[in-house]
Amino acid sequence: MLSKTMEDALNRQVNRELYSSYLYLGMSAWFETLNLKGFAGWMMIQAKEERAHAMKFYDYIIARQGKVVLDTIEAPKAKWSSAGKVFEEVYAHEQKVTGMINNLVDIAIREKDHATFEVLQWFVKEQVEEEANAVMICEKIKTIGDTPGHLFCLDHELSKRK
Repeated sequence: MLSKTMEDALNRQVNRELYSSYLYLGMSAWFETLNLKGFAGWMMIQAKEERAHAMKFYDYIIARQGKVVLDTIEAPKAKWSSAGKVFEEVYAHEQKVTGMINNLVDIAIREKDHATFEVLQWFVKEQVEEEANAVMICEKIKTIGDTPGHLFCLDHELSKRK
C-alpha cells in the first residue's frame, strides 16, 4: 500500500509524463509544418514513449491499491525558432524530468517504500537514455548547422527510429 505522500507524488508524475507526451506531440506538429518528417516522426515516437511512462505510473498506483487522480495538462508552446532550439528544449526538459524522478526516489527512501524504490530504478535508467539521446541530437545540430539543407540529412537519420 502506498503512503499518501507517495501516492500524491506518483499522481503528479502521471500528469508530468502526460505533459511530456503533449510537449513532444506539439514539437512533432511543428516539425510537420517544416516538412521535416524524420524529426516529426522522432518526436511522435517520443510522445508515445512518454504516454507509456505515464501508464507505468498509472498501473503501479492501481497495483498498490492507490487512487489515480488526473489533473489538467498544461498546453505546450506551438512554435520554435529552429530545430536546434527544439532539441535544446528537449534536453532541458529531460533534465527536469530526471530531477522529478530523483525526487520520487528520495520520497520512496524517506517513506521506506522499497517496492516503489525498485520500480523507480527503471525510470532512473530510462532518464539516462533520454538525456543521452537528446544531447546527441543537439550536438549533431551544432555540428552540421541549423540550416534547412543540412537538417535534411539529419532528418533522414532520425526517420529510421522505430
